[in-house]
Amino acid sequence: MLFEVRAGDAGKRLDHYLQERLPAYSRARIQAWIKEGRVRVAGAAAKPSHLVRAGESIDVEPALAPPLGAAPEGLPVEILYEDAAVIAIDKPAGLTVHAGAGAHSGTLVNRLVHHFQSLSQVGGALRPGIVHRLDKDTSGVLLVARSDAAHRALATQFAARTVEKIYLALVKGVVRADSGKITKPIARDPVRRTRMTARLTSGRKALTEYRVLERFAGFTLLEVRIGTGRTHQIRVHMADAGHPVAGDKLYGGNKPPAPRMFLHAARIAFTSPATGERVRVEAPLPAELTEWLEAQRTEHQRI
Repeated sequence: MLFEVRAGDAGKRLDHYLQERLPAYSRARIQAWIKEGRVRVAGAAAKPSHLVRAGESIDVEPALAPPLGAAPEGLPVEILYEDAAVIAIDKPAGLTVHAGAGAHSGTLVNRLVHHFQSLSQVGGALRPGIVHRLDKDTSGVLLVARSDAAHRALATQFAARTVEKIYLALVKGVVRADSGKITKPIARDPVRRTRMTARLTSGRKALTEYRVLERFAGFTLLEVRIGTGRTHQIRVHMADAGHPVAGDKLYGGNKPPAPRMFLHAARIAFTSPATGERVRVEAPLPAELTEWLEAQRTEHQRI
């Protein structure tokens, strides 16, 4: 395939330019082609970040990826709620939601395709039913769409911010204000690409609200409500505020006081596409976190 850059497209990143012209392929796929040398700009190899210029010729030699799909695995799934459109799952900490770099088996998706005959395909063959996600080390309630129509309806609610998402987070340090709001935009960290950051002027809008539930010596238990669903949002915003989530090594939480990172998706509320009724689903705090809190209440005076 051969493209010639028009004046109106000058200045665009090479990978963005090609994705606009090849919408059937993901940007990740196009970036892979560029890195493999399958994309030539004016006859030479280029980087995905190359800014195209008017009149440049771009030659693309696509490579078809082998068909992929989630492999069914007969592992347990804890269901908190289900109807004709939606399934709410209680995801344990340590479980990856879908296949990715270094994770192809044992995922939540693999379990879902084993237990349910039909799931939404809007997210693709590797992410059937997945409307939103939780980080691997975050536990709690996660919604799964049974059909494409249900997926689109839920996605619309997420975009309109009518889905209520409540988390419990133990953070380092004593948070003095009883409540607060963080609105800093979140972007990919330009230096450490596995991290996100709230320290740039650019980024995607993000809203995190919190209120203090309990204060301990050196830690604070928060109820956190997020109005947006950015990658690592709570972890990034709390770390930027000087109170990283306990046990979050990526953002400065260091060694956890509890057996794992203390972040739990405790509650979600949405309108069911099947019934039109408002549904509220709660995931109980995992035993290891509950036991840690009880020990703190018994052994140490709250402040």
